[in-house]
Amino acid sequence: MRSNEAPPSQANLAWDVLLEVDDDGRGPLHSRLRRSLLTAIRAGRLAPGTALSPSRKLATDLGCSRWVVTEAYAQLIAEGYLAGRAGSGTRVSWADRPVSTVLVPPTSALRTPRFDLTPGLPDLRAFPRQQWASTIRVEVQRVAFTDLAYQAPGGHPRLRRTLADYLQRVRGAAAGADDLTVCTGITDGIMQVCRALAAAGITAVAVEDPVWRRLGRAAASAGVTPVSLPVDQHGLRAADLAANPDVRAVIVAPAHQFPTGVVLEPGRRAALLEWARRVDGVILEDDYDAEFCYDRRPVATVQGMDPSRVVLLGSVSKTLSPALAIGWIVAPPRWTAALRASSAPTAGPPTLDQLAFATFIDTGSLDRHLRSCRSRYRNRRDALVQAIRAELPECRLSGIAAGLHVLLSLPDGVDAAAVTAEAASRGVRVANLDRYRVLPVPAEPGLVLGYGNLADHAVGEAVRALARAVERVRAGSTSTGRVVAAAPQPATGLPLVHRYRHRPLAHMSGGARDPAPRAPLGPGPRVPPT
Repeated sequence: MRSNEAPPSQANLAWDVLLEVDDDGRGPLHSRLRRSLLTAIRAGRLAPGTALSPSRKLATDLGCSRWVVTEAYAQLIAEGYLAGRAGSGTRVSWADRPVSTVLVPPTSALRTPRFDLTPGLPDLRAFPRQQWASTIRVEVQRVAFTDLAYQAPGGHPRLRRTLADYLQRVRGAAAGADDLTVCTGITDGIMQVCRALAAAGITAVAVEDPVWRRLGRAAASAGVTPVSLPVDQHGLRAADLAANPDVRAVIVAPAHQFPTGVVLEPGRRAALLEWARRVDGVILEDDYDAEFCYDRRPVATVQGMDPSRVVLLGSVSKTLSPALAIGWIVAPPRWTAALRASSAPTAGPPTLDQLAFATFIDTGSLDRHLRSCRSRYRNRRDALVQAIRAELPECRLSGIAAGLHVLLSLPDGVDAAAVTAEAASRGVRVANLDRYRVLPVPAEPGLVLGYGNLADHAVGEAVRALARAVERVRAGSTSTGRVVAAAPQPATGLPLVHRYRHRPLAHMSGGARDPAPRAPLGPGPRVPPT
């Protein structure tokens, strides 16, 4: 039995099972009951090892004498379909195929890489199981019976109050309980907001390039056309919005852009707000990875600068776990009313989970968990950077000052898709930077390496395996005089409307891209700020 799986039930009871006992009078009742049980066993409704209902209970349920049931059981025991032992009840012993005692892992487990460096996950091993379970138990015991009905639109009032206070304290947001709507995550929040935008006549939304492609998919599924805008070393190029008169909304991650890791500079924040006021537009602020800063101070939300023009979206996917499916939308009153009007009664996460999360925040458990995570992630980030400098000195790192991933620029002439495939063959899963671009840029090969869910002891070995993959691809391209091509990775989701010719992404330390060959990272400081 694997440690990450729940143990199977040892009781395996089947006291309630569909039995179709013939009522046509053909044969005695115990024979008809035997045929019904045999049909259930052969059809798989009663699996091997399943304990049948005690004879007295089944007789009561069927409205017959106990003798009828014991006689039917006895016949099936004699035929080898059932087995009866004292203290264990009567169980199914027949199977239409040999029952293997060897635990075969599911197909998905067989495909799991040794080292998974794809971005998007926190350290799932560090999920606070005991604290969360304790909080759930407390809420189950004290929840009002009225809270067990269908949810009110917008989420439970207690969580909305708690979250509003927390976002004001930690993120500098201008939020009240009436402004906050509980959802299941960033993608769900964007879909809900974009549906409201489409209903109000806003038909196009600008999306960063590169970016998580699922954000564009969410907007498109809500009836809003996504339009790509390039990101450089200062963040989203807000000035380019003026060239798109159809665009009156923009999705942006000012605190920590994915995957570049840049912070939207103050001048562009101001320009973005000025654009929104001029066109009567809306800014959808994805507060991505804002909780994890290592070499710089956290930046406050844009929403706090002008809550009338900004919709703030957040979730616990990177702080706790995406399995909880808890997110929030802080919107101006106009859009909050539209969100509440369109919300289904069960659109948000379960009420008990909402109440547990509110208690988790109120008791300080979330603050303590995040402090522990920051220390762990900082140390893991440091180990990853040190290993990359040692094993891949000709590669360049950026976006390392915050978040749970780094951007690794490969040497010129090395095909990122080929490296991704070669690394996978060595048990290392990484993400090609082109996966997040609207259009591939072969001249700018790069990998996005997530370290949030990577075990500390695996960092060095994972980087060494990746380095061997890079060297293998590089050697192949050198020997043939060309770049080793790999099967292109299909872009995930719907294509974005691309209004701008892609410009090479400048190095994230600032300044224009140097056409000269890249220099090795060198010894440098321990971890340079981004």
